[in-house]
Amino acid sequence: MALEDAKNQVDTAIAPGGHKGPSFENTFGGVTSFLRRSYTKDLTGVDLAVTGVPFDQAVTNRPGTRLGPRAIREASSLQAPDAPYGWDIDPVSEYNVVDYGDLAFDYANIPAFPAALTAHITGILDAGAASLCLGGDHYISFPILRAYAAKFGPLSLLQFDAHTDTWADDDMSRVDHGTMFYKAVKEGLVDPKRSVQVGIRTTNEDTLGVNIIDAREVHSIGPQATAQKIKAILGDYQTYLTFDIDCLDPAFAPGTGTPVWGGLSSAQASIILRDLAGINMVGGDVVEVSPPFDTTGATAIAGAHVATELMCLWAWNKRARA
Repeated sequence: MALEDAKNQVDTAIAPGGHKGPSFENTFGGVTSFLRRSYTKDLTGVDLAVTGVPFDQAVTNRPGTRLGPRAIREASSLQAPDAPYGWDIDPVSEYNVVDYGDLAFDYANIPAFPAALTAHITGILDAGAASLCLGGDHYISFPILRAYAAKFGPLSLLQFDAHTDTWADDDMSRVDHGTMFYKAVKEGLVDPKRSVQVGIRTTNEDTLGVNIIDAREVHSIGPQATAQKIKAILGDYQTYLTFDIDCLDPAFAPGTGTPVWGGLSSAQASIILRDLAGINMVGGDVVEVSPPFDTTGATAIAGAHVATELMCLWAWNKRARA
């Protein structure tokens, strides 16, 4: 860590000419973006665009996930500016990773939201970049998957969650955070046979053929074996990874819309994510961080670390296929 740089380096998120590589500015000061990446709406030459989706309409009980992107960005400034620990890659030095800001949408026109988000992600993909989205309630994954499937065809879905979110709902216009993956399968965006849901601990009689590794199994076989089982199912298929922060036990992430006990620890999640290196990940999101229900900030910190791990998985895959 170049501590000497901190006395001169500040506001790298808005520095003229952009910023690539680590930022050593003081953690307690400066303009906050995700990992101090440059804010830009120009995607020329961008490899990965981190974007916030501050949407919070469909959470069952606790509202507040619209504040998740802001909290995750702030929490990410606490991470060391060195290369992510345990990885042989430093994505922000090797690739052009930017903070693309947030999706703009009319909060009073909910039916227009899905198309607005799909168009937002389509713009990123058309520019040749991948997206890493900070949510927002979990419904956001459905409009995002529409954009990804339009480019890549049916995807494998790797979902970390307490809930399957595949409850039956054939009204595609309904905006519901518990039925969007049912719709994704029915629309052909996701192939259930080569998709995996990890950490599940709520009852759903019909999971549409998606492979389930529930929380009990993760605790039983351990995180390393869990990662290997996931990789065996995903194979080399193009994969979208979504991480609902309530996959973690409330002891590690209390600030979420739908907490469920018996979940993964942050240590288990970190091992699984790191051992997934090599999956063909083309995009991802972390969702349902609800800061009002966690005054400690631990949930946002977990969300920021998950987002960093997803960035590393994406970068590892991009380098391997270059």
